[in-house]
Amino acid sequence: MGHRILALKIQIMKVTALIPDKLIEDVKKITGGSNITESIIIALSEFTSRQKVLKTIQKVKKQPLSFRDDFSASQVRKLNRG
Repeated sequence: MGHRILALKIQIMKVTALIPDKLIEDVKKITGGSNITESIIIALSEFTSRQKVLKTIQKVKKQPLSFRDDFSASQVRKLNRG
């Protein structure tokens, strides 16, 4: 059986930014990153994920989810337990 190799093209942007030392130290401590770059990547990734969730919540608030009249949570559980 052969192995498939997935090639991911990751673009990286080198950035120069003026960020207060205290903020960088806090980010490093909170994220547990091994260096500044890893810490900032973790922080930005978590921030963007959280923002996407908040946007989804706002969409659901504007147009709430609805279930079919014949929906049954117990039937879904039975299906999932198969």
